[in-house]
Amino acid sequence: MTDIADRTDGVREVERIIIRFAGDSGDGMQLTGDRFTSASALFGNDLATLPEFPAEIRAPAGTLAGVSAFQVHISDHDITTPGDAPNVLVAMNPAALKADLHTLDNGGTVIINSDAFEERNLAKAGYKHNPLEDETLDGYTVITAPMTSLTKEACKDLGVKPRDAERSKNFFALGLVSWLYSRPEEPTMLWIQEKFKGRELVIAANEAAYRAGNAFGETAELSASRMTVRPAQLPAGTYTNINGNTALSWGLIAASQQAGIPLFLGSYPITPASDILHELSKHKNFGVRTFQAEDEIAAVGSALGASYGGHIGITTTSGPGIALKGETLGLAVSLELPLVVIDIQRGGPSTGLPTKTEAADLMMAMYGRHGEAPMPIVAASSPADCFDAAIEAVRIALEYRTPVMLLSDGYLANGTEPWKLPDLDSLPSIDIEFARELNGVDSEGREVFWPYVRNDDLARPWAIPGTEALMHRIGGIEKQDGTGNISYDPANHEFMVRLREERILKIADKLPPLEVMGDDDADILIVGWGSTWGAITSAVGRLRSGGTEVASVHLRHLYPFAANLGELLQRFDHVVVPEMNLGQLTKLLRAEFLVDAKAISKVSGQPFTAAELVTKIQEVAR
Repeated sequence: MTDIADRTDGVREVERIIIRFAGDSGDGMQLTGDRFTSASALFGNDLATLPEFPAEIRAPAGTLAGVSAFQVHISDHDITTPGDAPNVLVAMNPAALKADLHTLDNGGTVIINSDAFEERNLAKAGYKHNPLEDETLDGYTVITAPMTSLTKEACKDLGVKPRDAERSKNFFALGLVSWLYSRPEEPTMLWIQEKFKGRELVIAANEAAYRAGNAFGETAELSASRMTVRPAQLPAGTYTNINGNTALSWGLIAASQQAGIPLFLGSYPITPASDILHELSKHKNFGVRTFQAEDEIAAVGSALGASYGGHIGITTTSGPGIALKGETLGLAVSLELPLVVIDIQRGGPSTGLPTKTEAADLMMAMYGRHGEAPMPIVAASSPADCFDAAIEAVRIALEYRTPVMLLSDGYLANGTEPWKLPDLDSLPSIDIEFARELNGVDSEGREVFWPYVRNDDLARPWAIPGTEALMHRIGGIEKQDGTGNISYDPANHEFMVRLREERILKIADKLPPLEVMGDDDADILIVGWGSTWGAITSAVGRLRSGGTEVASVHLRHLYPFAANLGELLQRFDHVVVPEMNLGQLTKLLRAEFLVDAKAISKVSGQPFTAAELVTKIQEVAR
């Protein structure tokens, strides 16, 4: 947070600010953070967010396990992360303060709901003494407000029951923070009207609570704490604030429209992938069909069946679901049908950390099927990039008649950023033709349809069942190339195994060459994939500003790799790979290219911060 100027109205202008809203899972912190973010987006700031959810669905109220948090970084310039440490912490109860105070920047501001700091809540949070009355908050700017009681007071003449009024205290906090940091009121008021349409008492209570928070800021002599962040200078265009799962959903729809082929999603709900099912179910007008299956196996089976029937088959899940889908993915490899498998990675193994982020499914994506069953792997790098990654995954699946693994993670899925709506003419074309003609001759000289005749990309024809004269048979038992007849011949099996591998490797022939960012003549190359992009980009920028020469490259295609990756890696003395796992890409790079790649690993359920990476990279540089 860097001061720019003091305006004539007494509001201090700063380049950026990081605010963390924290409270009990029932305190509405996700909604509060989301509304503050939306108002900031409409104001014109660049932003990045980090929502964090309790791992338990119903953790005991007031406990550390039940703390829900939402961090938002707003700035007047381009940013790529939700920030290393918040400048402001909004703590709705003692548990939120205890859980998140350590994240706060030195000398930062703490905004506290003092009503919640009663003996029972203090005990639940593990406090022996009230932190508002001892030295716990020394060195911080502390703003206390009796948010619960003031919310009830603001609602008492509206006919709202005290218990219902208390639920609006998050809007009091939002009103106070919006006043302190000069966020416009109108977007929030319009949202309240639309969200709670027909529930007049709820609308009245939330509006009253928001305005009471604004008024508290004005009357509590907090003017010296007021700040604002000017709008960012972003390229001209129409923007929306978008999270990764929504962007991914829209990318799937765009790919369907570009290809002129209907989209089918077969999905079983699982955190943090379920929002894709929710979003796609809204878009039947684009020919999207969604099916909530009874389990993961049925979900992928239905998607593969849809692909056989001429649709773009999609299935979504998180780590444990990929394990259950493995047998059907092997079948899709054998059938050589397009299928997009979306894995929104989370902390594992098993149920693990279902609401926390991790990127430890890369080896499963590479090898998590029996036999030699190669699948292309595409990874998204930011919430907005999920749109483009989805289009790319569909393109590869359709053009090469193959299942594709698309990797995202919980951080990307729930995080948001401004996204400039693309020009529809700029979207990549996806030209697919279904088979309509006979293409072979049987042993008796009759023209027939052979399902495994191949084009220049080694992709077989895609014939929709019911197409006149194109009757054919496919299945999981090994087939003879060309005819598709069942074959137990050892030589044919080896031929088909190698052919399927060659078909996937040929994808690299048409991938754009990787480009190095930063100092091309540096000794150190940072190789990233997935959601590490934001932290790596920020860290490399800081290092170069401080005089350290460093370069970076980010991989979208993890199998096959871009054709020039090996040559690029050999140019640098040190190859460093930040990963939210114990070094899975690092192992692949060492095995494939014989380079001494070193991992920077993090498996805490939290994304990297730029500061962490700066420290680790400097250690390598020494």
